Amino acid sequence: MRRAAIERLLPAAYQRASVPGSVLFALLEVMEALHAPDEAVLADVDALFAPYRAPDGFVGYLTRWVAMDHVLASPRPDAPPALPVGRLRDLVAHGAHLARWRGTPYGMRSALELATGVTGFVLDEPVDRPFHLVVRVPPAAAGSLALISRIVTAEKPAAVTAEVVLLGDAEPADPPADPEPPVDAPPLPTGPAVGRASVPPPRTLPPPGPSAEEPS
Repeated sequence: MRRAAIERLLPAAYQRASVPGSVLFALLEVMEALHAPDEAVLADVDALFAPYRAPDGFVGYLTRWVAMDHVLASPRPDAPPALPVGRLRDLVAHGAHLARWRGTPYGMRSALELATGVTGFVLDEPVDRPFHLVVRVPPAAAGSLALISRIVTAEKPAAVTAEVVLLGDAEPADPPADPEPPVDAPPLPTGPAVGRASVPPPRTLPPPGPSAEEPS
């Protein structure tokens, strides 16, 4: 709020006393300076909730908003992120999409690829172990096993057990071809962590498998 605007809110006697060099004039100048940072935030408040425009320190909070807080290393709000802030921005930007496909192979694979920036996760359901899921991790994501385990635990159906194993060098790293994804499934980003106010180039993730049904 500008000094002149504050001055107009004062009684007439105070307005007449507010002249350059007076104590009241100086006090109103200080009030204007104190209001300036808050007014700058309010003038661009939508940026706080835009995944690729929000300040770095606010992205972890947005991650909790879209129910992806399990990717964070610590429940403390001031804890450093468990992965690059660009990956967090990708997860926030596609939070609604991930929520829609939560509990399906496509949803879990999408979350894993967005969080790690690595493709080639293989999800197996052994025929001799019903209600059990084996998540095979490509070697490029070997350094993120703790993060992957948290994502698998949160994204799998509650009645299913799961284990995370690392793919051997001799094992295939790409999942089998699946049918085309739903026409309303948006492409998801990839590549290195994106900077503030930049939007990563789109790409298409491996589509949902035959058992990937939209949760009710």
